[in-house]
Amino acid sequence: MGLIITIIIGLIAGGVAHRVLNSRGGFLGSLIVGLVGALIGGEFASILNLNVTGGVLDRLIIAVIGAILFLFVWKKVFK
Repeated sequence: MGLIITIIIGLIAGGVAHRVLNSRGGFLGSLIVGLVGALIGGEFASILNLNVTGGVLDRLIIAVIGAILFLFVWKKVFK
């Protein structure tokens, strides 16, 4: 069940990141951006010693922030 929730959170985070940065991405692109963003966001949360309870909403917010950061850097590097 945890894998399914992670995939859903990744899709939502990737979709939000694509919308915020006005970028194009399909199902697979959104999934990859969201999952990478979740990893990046999780690392930043641990570096900043943020107290994250591990709930779905916390994971979603961190994944969205990480996905936006990842997609922003990706667009700047490969533009």
